Amino acid sequence: MGALDERLRRGPEGWRHRLALIEAAELSWFAGDRVSPDRLALWMSMRLAGVQDDTGALARVGWAVRRLTGGPGPESGFAGFLDRSDPENIADDADRFADRSGSWLDLMEAARDLHPITRACMGYHLWNLAGLGQHGDRIEAAVTAGRIAASEGKGAVFAPLAMGGAGGLRTGGPPSDRLARWLDGMDSATLTAMRHLDDIEAWSARAGSVMASLSGRTPPALREVMAEWPLLSAPMAETLTGASRAAVQRNLAWMEGQGLIREVTGQGRFRMWRVAMQPICGAPKGPEPSLPEARLDQLDP
Repeated sequence: MGALDERLRRGPEGWRHRLALIEAAELSWFAGDRVSPDRLALWMSMRLAGVQDDTGALARVGWAVRRLTGGPGPESGFAGFLDRSDPENIADDADRFADRSGSWLDLMEAARDLHPITRACMGYHLWNLAGLGQHGDRIEAAVTAGRIAASEGKGAVFAPLAMGGAGGLRTGGPPSDRLARWLDGMDSATLTAMRHLDDIEAWSARAGSVMASLSGRTPPALREVMAEWPLLSAPMAETLTGASRAAVQRNLAWMEGQGLIREVTGQGRFRMWRVAMQPICGAPKGPEPSLPEARLDQLDP
């Protein structure tokens, strides 16, 4: 975790955004919302949703991306972090969010002497017991725990929990088993994130060298957003770079021809691209932590 924190501290801001998108997409599948990375990218960049999309699920995962990207942590303002509060006209005998959240915060404060990673595990498993599990609880609990686990970092906003599998988030068993799963799961997810940053750093250097001869502002802007977003469409690139559609499509076609990016939908319309990763010399190639391409069949026909 310390190595990841250092990498993100000295790396570009886009790395944090990229990892947050990947983590949020993985958490959505763990929680049952099943938001594919292409849908998440379109929602976050342009607020576009398909006819069959669950806008509630997109909003929950969008919240996760925002909280995993930055901003104050959960313990500095819990209600604001969750975007939840009691209504002004709540009945006196109603179950209050302030009471439930207060009990959870009291327990977390009582465990202040524990390591942040251990406190994060405890907070995650106490979430439902404190009565906080009514609103997309699995995503909220995991995002909150991820932020607490990285609370001492200077570069990493959150500790990865779901990249490459969410075994550490499973419940059940005695506390020692839960903590062991938590540490194993975080270790696996953090190593996956590190391998991904290695690949992105190598790709950015390769793309910069290959694209050095191109003039204008569109090539470097497109290279930057490709490194920031796991999946990118032409309309997204147009919005994010401010370039014309013709310039974006021309540069995407050139980059694809140079082997810098690859199209992943196999369609003539609603096409999406991702960077074409290459293994680091002498290092084993790990799986890309974004979701399998088989899930991209949810794109509109």
